[in-house]
Amino acid sequence: MTTTIPETTVSDLPQSTPTAQHLIDGEWLGGADTPRWNPARPDELAAYSPGGTAAEVDAAVAAASAAQPAWAALPAPARGAILIAAAALLQERQSAVAADLVREEGKTLAEARGEVKRAVDVLRFFGSLGWASTGEVLPSGLPGTGITTRREPLGVFALITPWNFPIAIPAWKTAPALISGNTVVLKPAELTPLSATHLARALHDAGLPAGVLNVVHGRGQVVGDALARDPRVAGLSFTGSTAVGLRLQDILNARRARVQLEMGGKNGVLVLDDAHNAAQVVAAGAFGLTGQACTATSRVYVTPGIRDQFLDELIEQAALCVPGDGSADTTRMGAVVSRRQFEQDQAAVRSAVERGATLRHGDYDGDPSAGFFFPAAVLTDLPLDDPAVTDEIFGPVVAVVEVADYEAGLAAVNDSRYGLTAGICTDSLARSTDFAARAQAGIVKINRPTAGLDLNVPFGGVKDSSTNTFREQGRTAVDFYTWGKTVYTGV
Repeated sequence: MTTTIPETTVSDLPQSTPTAQHLIDGEWLGGADTPRWNPARPDELAAYSPGGTAAEVDAAVAAASAAQPAWAALPAPARGAILIAAAALLQERQSAVAADLVREEGKTLAEARGEVKRAVDVLRFFGSLGWASTGEVLPSGLPGTGITTRREPLGVFALITPWNFPIAIPAWKTAPALISGNTVVLKPAELTPLSATHLARALHDAGLPAGVLNVVHGRGQVVGDALARDPRVAGLSFTGSTAVGLRLQDILNARRARVQLEMGGKNGVLVLDDAHNAAQVVAAGAFGLTGQACTATSRVYVTPGIRDQFLDELIEQAALCVPGDGSADTTRMGAVVSRRQFEQDQAAVRSAVERGATLRHGDYDGDPSAGFFFPAAVLTDLPLDDPAVTDEIFGPVVAVVEVADYEAGLAAVNDSRYGLTAGICTDSLARSTDFAARAQAGIVKINRPTAGLDLNVPFGGVKDSSTNTFREQGRTAVDFYTWGKTVYTGV
């Protein structure tokens, strides 16, 4: 059974429906021609937004180019003060922003509030760097010579952000770009236009000069492609699928522009016989955020002595994660973001069962007409090379595979095209130390869920998860948005 969404024109849309608009050179522009439906209530309109064109991208880049010299000339503490003021405004608006995030993305209210708080903290963190040192004083081997280093902004940056963290990721890309003296053109995900608009509005209301931050909504094939090809764009930061990221990388590399990619993940956790609370750790990483995080746990390798106990406890945890409308305080797991994602999750589980897997918890025949509620799925009896073990699903689905011992489990964790996060559950200091050294991932978690990261430390992966050149978050995030200069001074 399928649900047909009625065709809707702009004139049919309720006047109370929240609207996202482009922000170009300080002006809010664009008509509402793209509806967005609530994933928990597929017949309820959550928002609408304009579909951007190449002409609007051109105008946004032109505005950013014109505004950049004056913004870079503003003292860094003054730039930081605007970010900190925006953080205060966003915190004041947290409840309203979180409610919009729930309606357009499907998260639980608690998860949405936490994400808005993360955006607030990101703005404060990078705002505080306005007072931090950006260079060094170094000795010279030459007499009468002093050496200093500087970090200089590159100019205009394009930022392309995904739907799964629709305000946090725009914040953690925008804030380091702005504090470094660059200007920005942001393309938010089509599914979540409101959340990024709330971020832009907070910065606009905090006094960000016109043209410093511009937002253009629309399809990636139109807006994203135009941004990648514009010679005035000095660099592009992208979070999304590996296929799209690698295509953008080719475009940027062809014109020698800077590019930063954060892409897919298929994050593995190794559970050893001496582990405690492993099921809770895995469940939090696999089913939190409806499994729609690039850092989510999606494959688990467990040694024989703890396998049965671990599976019984993981199934108990999965049963607690009943999906529902995220706006209810009692909901433990929200809706999947879209019908397409819901059907992809169903197909992934169904095909695994058809290949011989055992579905220990979950269902792949649910009717999405009342909401895109996909139950937490636990798959067992899979070979190491099964697609459910190797391919990204991006939903609340975890595959559990038995391995003979620690070495076999470590090898299985590393046997992936992806390398974003990896985890181990063990009470052994020796094993956890060895795993941290040998795991092929940008982030290693020991007795902690693979999902959930601090904002003050570097974030990124290896292999097909990342370009593995510049990291996001923490002070190192500024490196991507600046270039280094060494100055010799005779005295």
